[in-house]
Amino acid sequence: MESIKVFAPATVANVACGFDIFGFAVDSPGDELIVRQSAQPGVRILDIIGDEGRLPREAARNTAGIAIQSYLAHIGRDDVGVDLILHKKMPLGSGLGSSAASAVAGVFAINELLGNPLERIDLLPFAMEGERIACGSAHADNVGPSLMGGFVVVRSYNPLDIITIDTPHQLFATIVHPDIEVNTKDARYILKNEVSMKNTITQMGNVAGLIAGLMKPDYSLISRSLVDVIIEPIRAILIPQFKEVKQAALDAGALGCSISGSGPSIFALSCDQNTATNVGNKMQNAFASAGIGSEVYVSEINQQGPKIIG
Repeated sequence: MESIKVFAPATVANVACGFDIFGFAVDSPGDELIVRQSAQPGVRILDIIGDEGRLPREAARNTAGIAIQSYLAHIGRDDVGVDLILHKKMPLGSGLGSSAASAVAGVFAINELLGNPLERIDLLPFAMEGERIACGSAHADNVGPSLMGGFVVVRSYNPLDIITIDTPHQLFATIVHPDIEVNTKDARYILKNEVSMKNTITQMGNVAGLIAGLMKPDYSLISRSLVDVIIEPIRAILIPQFKEVKQAALDAGALGCSISGSGPSIFALSCDQNTATNVGNKMQNAFASAGIGSEVYVSEINQQGPKIIG
């Protein structure tokens, strides 16, 4: 292959109680990336569409570019030359893993282009390098599910240990992205460095309960466990109308509702598509009542991760 076009999905990280350890992929939105082989060694970004000129065009400062550079250095192929065209088909600063989707698209595409010398799970550290330059931390709760698909648990970073959890087939996610922006670095800065023993125990119970609920499956247990007593109370102040939007989702039949990643997007889980669609309408109406526009996405849990398109 001389050229490849791939899609990498958006993700919901934290999933209420699982700060920095839980994440799942959705069918849309996501990023598209074209990678073309070039006779000139190195990684070049020819164009980025949909970012309003906000993202770096220098490969070493772009999440897709640095991920590919890290991959090529690891496999000893600095002689390879590639040109990139990135189509951002999701909002920046949305809490939906925008930087992760670009990085995953990059490493997945270059690995496919070179005949898959590495297994998919082995691509994760290179995608994490994209996260490092995007927000200063090489976390895996977005790149993990975007790369592997499904619901992912980051059990450990040293050594890196990623686990994919089966989810019920009828589980649907609703994501509402309001027309506001929350900076990831700011959202991390306001968090407390210490957590009370009481809240830690409660959160650990919810983490265990959510995993058990997904695997059984037990929707009532999932619902009881989608509670965040540590991060959400702090970050909610950054999202206008959060309490009203969350209550609208729960009143419409959602199993639970919380902040997607660092926000401002808010996600809810439901046990069927009709409920998930209705939940999205009610959440959007709650934002609209405060004069805030929003976009709604309804999706099953994406089990595939990145894919070749076009």
